[in-house]
Amino acid sequence: MRPYFEKMDSLGKELKKGEIKRTQENVEKVLGAEKEIEAAVDKVKNAGFSTEKINARGQMTVWQRLDYLVDEGTWCPLHTLFNPTENIEGTTNVIDGLGKIAGKWAVVIGFDNKVMAGAWLPGQSENILRVTDLAKRLNIPLVWLVNCSGAKLPEQEKFYANRRGAGTPFYRHAELEQMGIPVLAGIYGTNPAGGGYQSVSPTILFAHKDCNMAVGGAGIVSGMAPQGGFNVEMAEALVEKAKVHTAKPPGSVKTHYDATGFFRYVSDEEEGVLDGIKDYMKDMPAYNPKFFRVAEPAAPGFPDDDIMRLLPMDPKKVYSFDQILARLVDGGEHTEFRPDYGPEMYTGLCKVDGFLVACIGNRQGYLGKGYPEYADYPGIGGKLYRQGLIKMNEFVTLCGRDRIPIIWFQDTSGIDVGDIAEQAELLGLGQSLIYSIQQTDVPMMLAVLRKGSAAAHYVLGGPTANRHNAFTLGTAATEIYVMHGETAAVASYARRLVKEKEAGNDLQPVVDKMNELADKYHEKSRPLFCAQTGLVDELVSLTDLRKYMVAFTGSAYQNPKSICPQHQMILPRVIKG
Repeated sequence: MRPYFEKMDSLGKELKKGEIKRTQENVEKVLGAEKEIEAAVDKVKNAGFSTEKINARGQMTVWQRLDYLVDEGTWCPLHTLFNPTENIEGTTNVIDGLGKIAGKWAVVIGFDNKVMAGAWLPGQSENILRVTDLAKRLNIPLVWLVNCSGAKLPEQEKFYANRRGAGTPFYRHAELEQMGIPVLAGIYGTNPAGGGYQSVSPTILFAHKDCNMAVGGAGIVSGMAPQGGFNVEMAEALVEKAKVHTAKPPGSVKTHYDATGFFRYVSDEEEGVLDGIKDYMKDMPAYNPKFFRVAEPAAPGFPDDDIMRLLPMDPKKVYSFDQILARLVDGGEHTEFRPDYGPEMYTGLCKVDGFLVACIGNRQGYLGKGYPEYADYPGIGGKLYRQGLIKMNEFVTLCGRDRIPIIWFQDTSGIDVGDIAEQAELLGLGQSLIYSIQQTDVPMMLAVLRKGSAAAHYVLGGPTANRHNAFTLGTAATEIYVMHGETAAVASYARRLVKEKEAGNDLQPVVDKMNELADKYHEKSRPLFCAQTGLVDELVSLTDLRKYMVAFTGSAYQNPKSICPQHQMILPRVIKG
């Protein structure tokens, strides 16, 4: 199959001096927006006690543990800004992402021991579910850095119980292990109750000499016999009990290494725990990359910082998706699937780090005379029409057959609407695409370059309608909403305007409400809002998109659940004819 993959068609072209000069203002806008995102990330990293204070206690912070554990240059953080309940702490108190450990990809998650000693917080359980889903979808190990003081008790009702509550890692870890996906845990500090659950449920436990894990900690053990209230005499007794249990908390290394044997290894040094994880990661199931690579890895064909010039911050400006893709894939090369059909969508095979991937993205701008063929109005890129939906159905189905991971790039204003569009079966074709996606069973990644809107956000690889979505990225230009704010205002108030006009009333009060709704839509679709509420899993700089593509692709090919031999693939042959 070398003729199909080693040298593909050229994609994109070098920017001209005039283009570079013309787009400098956009570069400044991108950098300004990314700086705002960086400030929000720094706020999360600096939450709680200072690094110096944690180090003075003889402990490393979770960030220092990650730096030591993960291979240099491979860390791709996820959910950094995720805080759906707007916790006062500014975080869900777990830090996670994709990274290589001892040369192999893993999903890594750790409690932030700078914030309430790593306590359970609202939103954390949803964060953890996303992480276990990621390990499950990519079929790679999950690595925990446990340092959890238990639940933030004054807010327990927000996360303890319910179907997606804080106890679900129990069964999610069991589910991963039943699928053959190992869960490794390095355990630090005091881990009572919820912290104990997190530490005992993984597969292999690596413990620091000063750690413990227990069903209940010192405070719980001291108060396990409720008597209907408290008085000073009881308080005095509690003081004495608490002193005893604090001095010698339950579940220490003496118990869980010497007696129960739950701890497989104990290390005197913090780094020793991480060294143990590294040593085990060397033996994790993984194919040599040469097993799946179709060509030698190559850098993109053009500078990655060109993307800051090519992707307009103004959502109404047109750009070339092909030009952006050329700066993300190996050698700026591709093989396009059905280039003369469904022009609003790009579908093609590309290479990332030498691995074959399928790329799908929205093209922008005027689509040419006579398109869509079923209508008397012009087709505009970003919107989905009949041919584009049919093409994606075919392409995705063939990717599933050939076991090729899919990377989606989304910038969509929605699916074509109206009676003509309904007669063209767009509603059914959209659902057909969902069906095609679901039956592929290959990992998928989504980057929302700019707009994610209406049902098109779902069908174009969105996590809402896709159990194969490993993660979704946003950029400084991302905005996600059911429709544009002004469109929503018209949909909400058009009838009211008619009534007020017919009644001879002043229209200004209604106009004010329309502007208020449009402003609200704008505010609640910004990149930071999307990251905080989980509409995207991470906001990344435009120059880091390629890094996440490499991590996704390497993870997807590390230990796939099924294989299509390269010489038995049909999609490349369908393209070539």
